[in-house]
Amino acid sequence: HILVRHEQGAVHAADGYARATGGVGVCLVTSGPGATNTVTGLASAYMDSIPIVVITGQVPTNLIGNDAFQEVDIVGITRPCTKHNYLVKDPWQLAKTLREAFYIAKSGRPGPVLVDVPKDIVDANNPDAYFDFVYPTEVDLPGYSPSTAADPVAVERAVELLLTAERPVLYVGGGVLKARAAEILHRLAELGDLPVVTTLMARGAFPDSHELTLGMPGMHGNYTAVTAMQRSDLLIAMGSRFDDRVTGKVGAFAPDAKVIHVDIDPAEHGKVRQPDVSIVGDCRLAMEAMVAELEARGGASAFADHTPWRQQLSGWQEKYPLTYEASAPGEYVKPQFVLEKLRDACPADTIVASGVGQHQMWASQYWDFDHPYTWINSGGLGTMGFSIPAAIGAKAAMPERTVWAVDGDGCFQMTAQELVTASLEGLPIKVALLNNGYLGMVLSLIHI
Repeated sequence: HILVRHEQGAVHAADGYARATGGVGVCLVTSGPGATNTVTGLASAYMDSIPIVVITGQVPTNLIGNDAFQEVDIVGITRPCTKHNYLVKDPWQLAKTLREAFYIAKSGRPGPVLVDVPKDIVDANNPDAYFDFVYPTEVDLPGYSPSTAADPVAVERAVELLLTAERPVLYVGGGVLKARAAEILHRLAELGDLPVVTTLMARGAFPDSHELTLGMPGMHGNYTAVTAMQRSDLLIAMGSRFDDRVTGKVGAFAPDAKVIHVDIDPAEHGKVRQPDVSIVGDCRLAMEAMVAELEARGGASAFADHTPWRQQLSGWQEKYPLTYEASAPGEYVKPQFVLEKLRDACPADTIVASGVGQHQMWASQYWDFDHPYTWINSGGLGTMGFSIPAAIGAKAAMPERTVWAVDGDGCFQMTAQELVTASLEGLPIKVALLNNGYLGMVLSLIHI
């Protein structure tokens, strides 16, 4: 048990644990303000599809609805930002409910689950609070059956588009990491000579040092990644959701490209961009099926010639590299330079947890990620204060690994108290505080 200093920090730490391991992170908080302080962390985990279970205390069952001391309807409050939530009203249901909570959090499209537990349910002085400690091995959830296996017909149609495309781009999102599919992604890209862009949520899913890597697309991406998507004739969207920070004006995004969309959540298909081929299922299983089908049709030799496309991409990379102006003598050191030097001094498998803001973008751009599950950030919600507690959670999960928290001065002040947690619990994270005395991205967003 790790005692944090603020409940928001508890959820972010559980989040960092889950991102680093692929398992379910857990935090336990008290009722009332303790429960409401988890909402930001829950919303962040929900937006990024992170499996966590948050257990909240509640007033005794006989007081629910009476405006008792520290009573809040946390189930109602968190319904929009959890995958599912529970209010346990029967002691005999507690073990079953917890089993279901972990299953729901991890299965299908992952996400946070909240379990609200009234005080009398677990009160040793309550003669009715006896419950079976046997943890069920099976769950029975009628109506909840996530699709995981890819439709063979859809896979065949996707393969036909892959084999004929002349300017393909693999558009890789965070769902690839959730599916633990980095290895099969590597195989698919090399088999088809497919250039790869990795979104902010997918950094590390494909090695930055690989010759097929184009970098990060979108608002904060580089020229080659953005232009490659715009000029492509086929986008293979793997576990990505066509976020507005990637597409910009949807009607002008990749206008000549056909789209193969692979995502485990049916709601994502056609939500922003209508795909030509839709594969609802687990990214890893879908890519395994695609690779098997491609190999059955002749493997690498069956693809169209991508040489002109690769030459075009290489030309853009050479002409328009991601760069910055070096500091003049006497000037402040540039944050990009700092991050490059930190990166060069660290082991290749260092875990980097960032806050949200300019430092986040610089870290995603200038830190080379050659290993999956080494980049931890709040992407969808953009939660300032995320970095320090998330790094603590990652360090608790991976004590043998180097863990850096890259933070800005604005973010740092929101959860800096968690440094006490790191110190007292013996979790030696490293902190790079990029202090420019400025909420740069917040102000720029206000100006838009």
